[in-house]
Amino acid sequence: MNRKKFLTSTAQAVALPALLNGFSFTAMGASHSNLTRLLRGTDTDHVLVLVQLMGGNDGLNMVIPLDIYSNYYNARTNVAIQQSKVLRLDGTDKSGLHPSMTALQNLFNDGRMNVVQSVGYANPSFSHFQARDIWMSGDNTTLRSARVKTGWMGRYLQEEFPGYPDAYPDSEMPDPLAIQISDVPTLDLQGSIYSMGLSITNPEKVYTFANPFSDYPMDAPPANKELRFLRVVSEKTKIYSDIIRDAYQRASTMATYPERNSLADQLKIVARLIKGGLKTRVYTVTIGGFDTHKRQVNASDTSTGLHAELMKNLSTGIDAFQKDLELMNLDDRVIGMTFSEFGRRIKSNASLGTDHGAAAPLMMFGKHVKKGILGNSPDIPADIQVVNNIPFQYDFRSVYASVLEQWFCVKQPALHDILLQNYQALPLIEGGPCGLPEDIDNTNNNSDKLILKMWPNPYAVSATIQFSTTGGNTMIQQLNSLGQVVKVITNKDYATGTYNIDIYNDNLPAGAYFLRMQNGALQKVISVVRLK
Repeated sequence: MNRKKFLTSTAQAVALPALLNGFSFTAMGASHSNLTRLLRGTDTDHVLVLVQLMGGNDGLNMVIPLDIYSNYYNARTNVAIQQSKVLRLDGTDKSGLHPSMTALQNLFNDGRMNVVQSVGYANPSFSHFQARDIWMSGDNTTLRSARVKTGWMGRYLQEEFPGYPDAYPDSEMPDPLAIQISDVPTLDLQGSIYSMGLSITNPEKVYTFANPFSDYPMDAPPANKELRFLRVVSEKTKIYSDIIRDAYQRASTMATYPERNSLADQLKIVARLIKGGLKTRVYTVTIGGFDTHKRQVNASDTSTGLHAELMKNLSTGIDAFQKDLELMNLDDRVIGMTFSEFGRRIKSNASLGTDHGAAAPLMMFGKHVKKGILGNSPDIPADIQVVNNIPFQYDFRSVYASVLEQWFCVKQPALHDILLQNYQALPLIEGGPCGLPEDIDNTNNNSDKLILKMWPNPYAVSATIQFSTTGGNTMIQQLNSLGQVVKVITNKDYATGTYNIDIYNDNLPAGAYFLRMQNGALQKVISVVRLK
């Protein structure tokens, strides 16, 4: 082998995350060959579109809590949305949408959207980078050396399509497994060795090139593994680039997309690729600008400003995409989900903005999304402090479990392997071939019927917690004002009934706390105060 020529070509591959559209470059071992390919997983034509709101979305100004509006307003008088301008939603008087979101208001009222309240996790990170890694990996380990290096969607696709990319494309899966409308790959699609998706920005200008490694003989054992990997990745990228380009050129959109809206531009590409016949299961798109520490709103009218523009672009972009799917007769196959790395603080700052927070609502949209609002308005104390955060009602991995189980028909034990633990699925998707599991509560707000209370409240040395359960595993956690779990009061199986737990000298400092109860798919959160 000509060593100089090999090194020259290999040097070109150092920058291949752009050239090869998102493949990782750790060489594949023998375990990833055709010989070890397992049976295919779920046979489905379902598509998931992940919409990332980058920067940390202010969920309180996106989904406004009308049932506790006075506490909401008092906590953020300089950024709060005027009550008279909040968009009302059919079937509820507890919550409404930002005034700029009329398109999503219509989508909700037409039965094609679901809002999941206060989604987060225990011990939230307030770092953009770490929080994104947590959401994309599905692992909230804070110690860098112990963090999972794969993405939740990457693990799902790796479970479904073992042997990728060696064994693909084939007659059953001739298309990319996942496509990111992005310059660079992100963690959510990362498998154990390589990315399970491709990153593109313009389907008509994906790379066309000759394989720079095709003429090297496999006569140098130390380099064989790496050289073979580069050959495979180069070959697959060329194949997939042609497939993407052809699919894009075969189709055209039918709906009118808003102009000067980057999210709409990305979703328009996704719609054309789906219409073009791709069997790709996952698409990711991103809208940035949500790190609104200052000038989030206009002082003269808080329903306008930076966040209002973001909400409008999010709303009109998703609405146009959904209309396009319906006109193309593709809406039976596609659902979407928004997410952001964290929410914002309850109390606003003096710069007409909000700082990094914890839990926030997310939205799911599509024909088979179960209409409604899952959960209650976040608990906002009347005497709000700067440090107060929204405690999570639903673990974000319960949302993931719902998507995997109810949309992609993933069963145990694969579900546990993908999400790293068992998480209770929520009633979010209906009417699809998977259906809701028999043991899941099919109503959105039966948690209101559960008992969770403490007396006395405020409490000092001793108190009693009373709760009811529908049976099965029941967990009660105590969270501090930052949204961090400071104590697990109980976590075990109970028979259906009402129970009391006495606490004495819990050694917690004085301050505001929350009790969070999880009983299967049902969650309930109340506020409590610890005295000195």
